[in-house]
Amino acid sequence: MNEWEWQLLEDKNVLEEIAIQGAQVRRGEHVRLRPHAGGDVFDLALAGKIATIESLEQDYEGKVHVCVVVDDDPGRDVGMLRQPGHRFFFAPEEIELLPPGVTEETAAAPAARKILIAGIGNIFLGDDAFGVEVAQRLEKSIFPAGVCVKDFGIRGFDLAYALMEGYETTILVDAYPGDVNPGTVSVIEPDLASLNAPDAPGALVEPHSMNPASVLRMAVGMGAHLQRVLLVGCVPATLGPEEGQMGLSEPVTSAIPVAVSLVEDLVARILRGEWPGTECS
Repeated sequence: MNEWEWQLLEDKNVLEEIAIQGAQVRRGEHVRLRPHAGGDVFDLALAGKIATIESLEQDYEGKVHVCVVVDDDPGRDVGMLRQPGHRFFFAPEEIELLPPGVTEETAAAPAARKILIAGIGNIFLGDDAFGVEVAQRLEKSIFPAGVCVKDFGIRGFDLAYALMEGYETTILVDAYPGDVNPGTVSVIEPDLASLNAPDAPGALVEPHSMNPASVLRMAVGMGAHLQRVLLVGCVPATLGPEEGQMGLSEPVTSAIPVAVSLVEDLVARILRGEWPGTECS
C-alpha cells in the first residue's frame, strides 16, 4: 500500500503550526532530530541529523506528530508524496529548532558550546544524594547538542577523566553545606585559580568517594583545562546516621524541581552567551 492510500485511511488533522522551544514552527523549517533514548531503532539512527518539516499532524487521540524528511536522504524525492520509508515522525520534544537558513550543508556538525552537567553524591548518605537525583531528572530533559548530563555518584576518577574532554563549562550538582535553611539551592562559581595555588591541598582522590574540589585539582594535575565551572548546591538537612540512610529529607526533596529548573535556565543562558555570576535561589 502506498502513502496515498495510507493517507485515505488515516484519521488525522494537519496543523498549520505548533510551538517548539517557545517558537511557532511551520512546514518547511529545518530542525535537528533528537530522538529519546530507548526509542525506535530507526529513529535513533537519525539522532543529530538535520531534517525539513514535511507536515505537522494531529492524530485522532490528539497527539501531535512532526513529519520530517532527512536532508541528506538520497531517496527523499522518490515517489508521489514521498514513500513511507523516507518520511519519519517525531514528537515535538524530540525536535531541536535550528536558526533560519541552516541546512545539512551549512551545519554538517552541531555547533556546540560543550557543557557537562555532573551529578555528585552518595545515595547511602541521606541528602548527599541530591546531585544524583537532580542528574537523573535532567537526563530526561531535552538539551541542545553539546550538552552532556551524567550521574557520577561517588566515582571521582570517572569525573576527573570526563573533565579531560575539554568541556567549555562544567556544572557540578551536589549537596553543599551552608548557614541557611536546608533545601536552599545556590549557584556558586569556584575560584579556579586557587586549584593551582602552592598551598592547595593534594589531589588525592579516593576511588569510592567524591570531593569535588579534590577532583578538580586532580583533573588540572592531569592536564585538564578547566575554563568555567559552576556548582549548583543544596544545603542538606541530614546525611543520616553512621550506618547510612537512603532517601532525601523533605526540604531537599522539595528542592529537586527547583534545582532542575535552575540548571536548565543556566544552560540556556550560557548557550546564549550570558555567563551567570554567583546567585541564590
